Amino acid sequence: MSLDTETRTRIEHLLAEHPVVLFMKGQPEQPMCGFSAAASAVLNDLLPGYHGVDVLSDPAIREGIKDYGQWPTIPQLYVKGELIGGADIIKQMYASGELHQLLGVAAPDRTVPELTLTDAAANAIREHLPPPAEGVLHLSIDGHQQAGFTLAPAGDYDIVAESNGIAIHMDPGSAKRARGVVIDWVKTVGGEGLALSFPGSVKSMSTSTLKARLAKGDVLLIDVRPAAARAQAAIAGAVALEEIGETELAQRPKDQAIVFHCHLGKSSRVVAERFVGLGFRDVYNLEGGIDAWSTDVDSSVPRY
Repeated sequence: MSLDTETRTRIEHLLAEHPVVLFMKGQPEQPMCGFSAAASAVLNDLLPGYHGVDVLSDPAIREGIKDYGQWPTIPQLYVKGELIGGADIIKQMYASGELHQLLGVAAPDRTVPELTLTDAAANAIREHLPPPAEGVLHLSIDGHQQAGFTLAPAGDYDIVAESNGIAIHMDPGSAKRARGVVIDWVKTVGGEGLALSFPGSVKSMSTSTLKARLAKGDVLLIDVRPAAARAQAAIAGAVALEEIGETELAQRPKDQAIVFHCHLGKSSRVVAERFVGLGFRDVYNLEGGIDAWSTDVDSSVPRY
């Protein structure tokens, strides 16, 4: 299909009016496909504002922009009227710093982040990670702290952090947001997998990690359930929040490691978030609650 005059004029007007234009599926704040999400995440990290064009809502532009730049796929990035490329090129230029230079922003910070990979997470990764020839472990973290792990070839400009003998590859934005994170392997009623805890936020703790920490005696376990539930089942060594009181607990040292637990791990997270708000820096939620503890660690604890 040839590009008609009206659509060409509309595209030229958009490119003349906005110095940076991303033709994408969806909007920058709500992309509708993975490639558009990757491209917009890069631009969101670098620019306070750019113009996104949702091709899904405009079929003429959706087909016309492919003819205009002789580029067959969406998304497409234009800077000062010139086609830069699609999602893969955008990510490559972001990692190398070329995109920063093109957009006139500061060069990327290549500081290697300090992060912590727990023993449980490292063991799980070693168990599931294929040979290096098949790819390396990449971590991506967007501006909303949504994280994902993928296996892919190493990039020339990857920022590589190592913890517990595992190398983790990141782009500059992800590396910046990974500073101070703790990566754990958690089991919940919905399954199991890697989970990230960010500084200044509630961290997740698996049942296996809690068992080890209780054996060491370096963590305070708080049961947030009411008395009737505690009478049905309890974890040895747990202290009832109802008995100690939030006011008294809030007077403890702010660097004390505290794990909150409930039945399934939902109400305890709410309580844990309150204590983070009070300035506590080492706060955990037991993922899956006492139900997971009974399943994974101590079957003598009744399930209800």
